[in-house]
Amino acid sequence: MSFGNATICPFRNTQRPSDVTFRRPIPSYHRRDDGKFMKRILTIILVGLAAAGLFGVLIHLALVAAHVSEPAPTTVQGPTPRRLWATGAALLALAGVVIGGWNLARTASRIGTAASRRRAIAALAAGVIASINGGLNLAVANGGPGSGNGVIGGAVALILGLVATALGGLALTRSGRTTSGPEYTT
Repeated sequence: MSFGNATICPFRNTQRPSDVTFRRPIPSYHRRDDGKFMKRILTIILVGLAAAGLFGVLIHLALVAAHVSEPAPTTVQGPTPRRLWATGAALLALAGVVIGGWNLARTASRIGTAASRRRAIAALAAGVIASINGGLNLAVANGGPGSGNGVIGGAVALILGLVATALGGLALTRSGRTTSGPEYTT
C-alpha cells in the first residue's frame, strides 16, 4: 500500500526507514566522544586498583608496625569479642569515609551550610573514634592473623579511621569558608 510518497508495510503500521531522510545522523544514536569515555573508564579502573593495592600495603605496614604480622600457628574460627570489636571499629571508619567523601562532593556545590558542617564533624568524630579503637585493638593483640584477636579488622579500622579523619577535617575546613571572601571590619 502506498499513500503519496510514503510506503506503509501491511504487516506493521510503520513507515520503512528508507523513506525518511535526515541531513545528519541523529545525535542520540551516534555518540562521538573520540574514545574519551573508554579512557575515563580505564582511568577509573586503574586508579581503583592502585588505591586497593595501596590500601593493602598500608594494612600490612600497620600489622608489621604492631609486630603482629606473622600468622597464628592455630587458627581460631568464628567471631570472638576482639574480632567483633575490630569489625565494629572498621564499620564505623567506613561510615566516616563515606560521610566525609559524600560531604566533600556536596560542599563543592553548597558551601557554608549547617548540615554540611554537621556531616563533616560526624565524619571527623567517626574517624578519630575508629582509629583509636583500631590502634588499641592492635596494641592489645598477642597474635597475628587467625589468632582471634581481630588484628586485620583493627588495622583496617586504623587506616580507614585516618582517612575518615582527613576527609572530615578537609570537609570541615571547606564548610567554614564563605562565598563572599574575607570579611573586613572597620
